[in-house]
Amino acid sequence: MDISHCDPKGLIHESYRMEGIEPSECRTIFLDWALSLLDGVDTRDAIEMLIVHLGSKHPGHPMTQVLEEGSVEMRTPKRRGGWRSRPRN
Repeated sequence: MDISHCDPKGLIHESYRMEGIEPSECRTIFLDWALSLLDGVDTRDAIEMLIVHLGSKHPGHPMTQVLEEGSVEMRTPKRRGGWRSRPRN
């Protein structure tokens, strides 16, 4: 997969160029990024590629932390309920 497929709008790339960006702003950018991924792009693979290509160059950047958190969350899905968790008669 090409890096341009991982960040089609360049949102993550641009976040690394913003001076003084806060973690909360990075989370907002991350959400917008996730919603703008092209159909067929695996989110986990895209996050990993972004960490390798961008995060490794900026280990202390808040976006790197957000990407790493997103990577962990993608690997450990949590059940949030649904019809199986509701009491039955």
